[in-house]
Amino acid sequence: ILEIGLGAGHNLAYYNPEHVETVVGIDPCKESRRLAEPRVQAVPFAVECKVGSAEALPEEDGSFDTVLMTYSLCTIPDPRAAVSEARRVLKPGGRLIFCEHGEAPDPDVARWQQRVNPYWRRLLGGCNLNRPICDLIAGGGFALGKVEQMYLPGTPRIAGYNVWGAATPT
Repeated sequence: ILEIGLGAGHNLAYYNPEHVETVVGIDPCKESRRLAEPRVQAVPFAVECKVGSAEALPEEDGSFDTVLMTYSLCTIPDPRAAVSEARRVLKPGGRLIFCEHGEAPDPDVARWQQRVNPYWRRLLGGCNLNRPICDLIAGGGFALGKVEQMYLPGTPRIAGYNVWGAATPT
C-alpha cells in the first residue's frame, strides 16, 4: 500500500494487518517521520516512511496494489499530477482509495468557497476548499466506483463537504 500524505501516521491503526504486508508512506514534510514514529512502532506490519512529492513519486511503475489518499489532495500543489502519479504506480487491477474534502455541489456554498479560498489557503498551510475531487480523480485516468458524499455534521458547510470512495485505473 502506498499512502500519499502519511503525515503523523493517523491512518496506520485502521489498516487490517491480515491484509497488509507493507505500507509506504510519502510526505513532503521531513518532520512527519518523527511524528509518525509512535504509530509506526504500534502496528504489526512494515512501514516505510519517505520524504517526497506526490507529483513525482519515487516509486516504480505498477508497484502497489493500493494507493490511499486522505485529506491530501487539498494541499498538494498540483493535484492532477498527483492523481496521475497514483495511477502510474498502481498495479493492473489496483485501487485508489480516497477520502477528501472539496468543492461543494450547492452553488451558493461553492461560491463562498471560491471567495474564501485565497485567504483559507494562506492561513491553513496551502489547504484548498474548492477542489473538484471526483473530477480530479476521473481526469487522472480513473473510473470511480462507489462514491459517498456529504457535509460533515458540525462543520461549516464551506469546509465540510467530503467525498470518499474507491477508483480503478481506466
